[in-house]
Amino acid sequence: MSDWLIPDWPAPAGVKACVTTRAGGVSLTPFDSLNLGDHVDDSPDAVAENRRRLTDHFSIQPAWLQQVHGIAVAHADPSLVATADASWTATPGIACAAMTADCLPALFCDRAGTRVAAAHAGWRGLAAGVLEATLDALAVPAEDVLVWLGPAIGPQAFEVGPEVREIFVQQLPDAAKAFVPSQNAGKFMADIYELARLRLAARGVTAIYGGGFCTVTDPRFFSYRRSPRTGRFASLIWLER
Repeated sequence: MSDWLIPDWPAPAGVKACVTTRAGGVSLTPFDSLNLGDHVDDSPDAVAENRRRLTDHFSIQPAWLQQVHGIAVAHADPSLVATADASWTATPGIACAAMTADCLPALFCDRAGTRVAAAHAGWRGLAAGVLEATLDALAVPAEDVLVWLGPAIGPQAFEVGPEVREIFVQQLPDAAKAFVPSQNAGKFMADIYELARLRLAARGVTAIYGGGFCTVTDPRFFSYRRSPRTGRFASLIWLER
């Protein structure tokens, strides 16, 4: 737990956030050790213990989601597992959580420190508008929103086909600068952080922080591209009780 990340951003004092790593759990290889995903064929008992450790460490109630690479945003409820890729809450002690292993986690709060949200954005969800849907669910003016972009696949590791580039560029021409030609003919290296920043900025969000990670090359994190049979880490945000 000593290497868990605390986001470095100017969030209000009552807004708390954390990104877990592989460390601090009980799961065995290849899920070692703090796998929080219950859908990756890890031992259910191990996942339950890992989640208990997280919950007890911060005295929070995480609202876990069944993520499907869509744009649905749920009102965070720890008593059920909603099928959604983002959640929000205004209730202290309830944590919005995004589980990832290369996809982009994005944490949101308002400047007043009254609402928080977390979103899971793979390229499909990003292109479909999950970040924009999360902003809509927060129901806060864009200029009053802060966003922190958590650990995801870095631009040196994220190779995509021309069809992915075309989807983003058709929606937002400026997205062209988030793609550079790959060494493999016809392919591109994509910067998912830049894509997220551009889409948020297009909606009027100016306070965007984070980025600069690469889950593929940083062994602290689970990475599906590095090892398809692997666990999931979580990015969480909550209001202090």
